[in-house]
Amino acid sequence: MKILVRSLSAAIIMIAFSLNANAQASATADASATIITPIAISVSANMDFGNVAASAALGTVILATDGSRSVTGGVTLPATAGSPTQAIFSVTGETGFTYSIALPGSITLDDGATHTMTVDTFTSNPSGTGTLTGGSETLNVGATLRVAASQAAGTYTNSGDLTVTVNYN
Repeated sequence: MKILVRSLSAAIIMIAFSLNANAQASATADASATIITPIAISVSANMDFGNVAASAALGTVILATDGSRSVTGGVTLPATAGSPTQAIFSVTGETGFTYSIALPGSITLDDGATHTMTVDTFTSNPSGTGTLTGGSETLNVGATLRVAASQAAGTYTNSGDLTVTVNYN
């Protein structure tokens, strides 16, 4: 009887293990990744407000994203305009991808002596976001130049602070 119970117990254990083995299943999935073209930006043209005449009253020169200029206050634009140009950038990357545009808050131009002017209220075209059609897009940037009353004559510049940043959305 003991042998029968032991044999029966062994058979039950073997059946239990074989049932567990048959209850198992598995599947295999594929894995992939796509490396996209990195987004990049380069300067095509530097910003230039052109020739500006100051007076005893403060004023501004607004340089639009199309390169046109307008003035407020005591500033005038002489007939000899100089070379007014909006900043122009080339953005490249993956075709059809959208990207965000970050513009500076303000920058300071100086004449190399003690005189300065502020450039702020930056605008861009496209504004806020862009789409890379054919893998590239032109990004135009305008801004407002703040001219002090009786601003000293001279050439005012800034190297390196007009930073435009683009990121894929």
